[in-house]
Amino acid sequence: MTVPRCAAGMERGAPQQTVTLNNGVTMPLLGLGTFRLRGLEDLIQAVDAALDCGYRSFDTAAVYRNECDLGQALRQLLPKYGLSRSDIFITSKLSPADLGPGARDACVKSLAELGVDYLDLYLIHWPGKQGWRSDDVRNRAVREESWRALEDLYQAGSIKALGVSNYTEAHLAQLMGSCSVPPAVLQVECHPRLPQTALLGWCRQNGVHLQAYSSLGCGHLLGNVEVCKVANLHGHTPAQVLLKWALQQGVGVIPKASVPARIKENVNVWDFELSNEEAEMLKGDGTEKRYCWDPTEVA
Repeated sequence: MTVPRCAAGMERGAPQQTVTLNNGVTMPLLGLGTFRLRGLEDLIQAVDAALDCGYRSFDTAAVYRNECDLGQALRQLLPKYGLSRSDIFITSKLSPADLGPGARDACVKSLAELGVDYLDLYLIHWPGKQGWRSDDVRNRAVREESWRALEDLYQAGSIKALGVSNYTEAHLAQLMGSCSVPPAVLQVECHPRLPQTALLGWCRQNGVHLQAYSSLGCGHLLGNVEVCKVANLHGHTPAQVLLKWALQQGVGVIPKASVPARIKENVNVWDFELSNEEAEMLKGDGTEKRYCWDPTEVA
């Protein structure tokens, strides 16, 4: 399978591939996810290993409660590798608790926690307000209110690119009908057992980059028969095969890892290609399985 050009364009970067978003911002296709990474010591270990083997993108969120430690780790370690703030890409996300009137202040707080003047990418983490029922029709209004606040921060330069996470096609259609700045990125659960085919098609048609989280199916796919078979054929690990499956479609990945060996393993995915048959084999019998949260019922 050859790597298709995504709707927003793709280019070869050093030391890894990058995608050019719909507003011209360049983002690495592979980054380090930091979900459940807590404590300065663990963040320093992970960031040090990541920078050492070429990662230049780091994904966090207000709900991860690690923005402060991630920011401190980056400030401490960037000089070690001759890097500055402009050499790295930092993503954070708006907590569902702050959806609505609190959106602007929440983003400003994330900037302060990370100790940076701007975020490369800021996402609305969930399409519903924390504490509200999924079918509460007010969710749409607070999504729109949040987006307007983030557009103001975008125009001020505090955010370089805007996006959303866990949005469905319906949520995206609503957003596109009311926004002044279109989303640059959609981050969703995506792997061979949840290929998000329709969403990926929508993104390609509308110039939105799709970025996957839980690429390994929360670990459940690492022992999958088909995945292991393809991994053995290529002499790579199941994790590398699952990440490559997404990358070959132009889908970004942000695998979480804390152990240096795993961090290095996850970035070594550029030296092999999956055939069309192998990519289809990874989907098994085609039955879809969601291992994380389901946003489809959020109004």
